[in-house]
Amino acid sequence: MGLILLEALLALLVLVVIVWWTMFSGRSKGELPPPSDASDKDKP
Repeated sequence: MGLILLEALLALLVLVVIVWWTMFSGRSKGELPPPSDASDKDKP
């Protein structure tokens, strides 16, 4: 039982690392801000 729990926790840790790596790796300040001209195109 303990081995199954350890394996499940390890799989969860791997999933969290993969999600963090794909979302935030290589960006010094997190998400990029939207372009400034994007809001001007929405207005008629």
